Amino acid sequence: MKPFTAISDIEERIGKAIVNAAFKVHKELGPGLLEKVYEICMAHELSKAGFFVKRQVDIPIVYDNIKFDEGLRLDLLIEDLVVLETKAVELVNPVWKAQVISQLKLTKLNLGFLINFNVAYIKDGISRIRRN
Repeated sequence: MKPFTAISDIEERIGKAIVNAAFKVHKELGPGLLEKVYEICMAHELSKAGFFVKRQVDIPIVYDNIKFDEGLRLDLLIEDLVVLETKAVELVNPVWKAQVISQLKLTKLNLGFLINFNVAYIKDGISRIRRN
């Protein structure tokens, strides 16, 4: 069995910043908007907090020694360390958590977040996910 990878101090700082930004964006905008709106606002808030943020990042997949460039797209990648998937849906599908786990595995990153902004209380929409 593979040992659990420890989360670094910078990953923890990014994680806290993601949660803080989610609370700020949700308080300001509330639920009911398109996912892309929350993605843009989260990228803006995280950039204001001093983090380098990439949006809609294509990640190639290698399978059977073949590289597929159109394999995977991340909503947000913060400091090339933490993945953030944004949703604005009535009900979170369990496959989306599995998607973040797969993204972490394929990118070899340790920490990801799935945030659904279509909730009354944002604390109910935040999922912190670690690669194991």
